[in-house]
Amino acid sequence: QVDLVESGGGSVQTGGSLRLSCAASGDIHSRNYVAWFRQPAEKEREAVALISTLGSHKHVQPPLQDRFSISWDSADDAYFLQMTSLKPENADMYFCAAGRTFSIRPEDFDIWGQGGQVTVSS
Repeated sequence: QVDLVESGGGSVQTGGSLRLSCAASGDIHSRNYVAWFRQPAEKEREAVALISTLGSHKHVQPPLQDRFSISWDSADDAYFLQMTSLKPENADMYFCAAGRTFSIRPEDFDIWGQGGQVTVSS
């Protein structure tokens, strides 16, 4: 069984930075990709970034490429979303997830973290 535990969410002022962590336990490498999603209130989850579970391939959605990055700590099997120059529109619930295919669709991911709130104040 693979478990994903998120941490690092919180509140930051506009222009600040946050680093979200997704710590994996169990055989995360039974999956091929870890992704970060955001979920606005009353809306569908939306992909932010993804990474192969061994870190060889990374993708950030184009509108965020200049401010967000995704990475893997091989020693701890932890996956990170580094967010800089945060704006109020980036404030949402964020989830990490693991799946077997390269996808930006949440239905293609079968293991999910518990979610963490990111708040950005003016």
